[in-house]
Amino acid sequence: MATIKSYTDLQQSKMLAEILSPESADMYYKEWRLDTKSIHIAHVGTAGKVNLPCWSLAALLDVLPSATLDSSDNHRYRFYCMERYTEWYNNPIDACVAMIKRLNKLNLL
Repeated sequence: MATIKSYTDLQQSKMLAEILSPESADMYYKEWRLDTKSIHIAHVGTAGKVNLPCWSLAALLDVLPSATLDSSDNHRYRFYCMERYTEWYNNPIDACVAMIKRLNKLNLL
């Protein structure tokens, strides 16, 4: 059974932080250091200056101009926005991030 993501993962959050306004995020990652390891834990709320913004699907949808989620391919997802489709993904968060990345590359965000 596929795992459903509730929010952007750490790598997606880092990439989106370079594209989107931090105020568009509704969550954040806080870094905790334990000995030689760092762990990142997602929290609900605004990021502030020292934390990494993180986006839920609802926050990502607010960024897209009238996007449509297509889930017609047996538990896979893609977005349609501005006459463009993403590829199929295993969860809607990944599909939405792909659409934001694509629209940004085309200067359509």
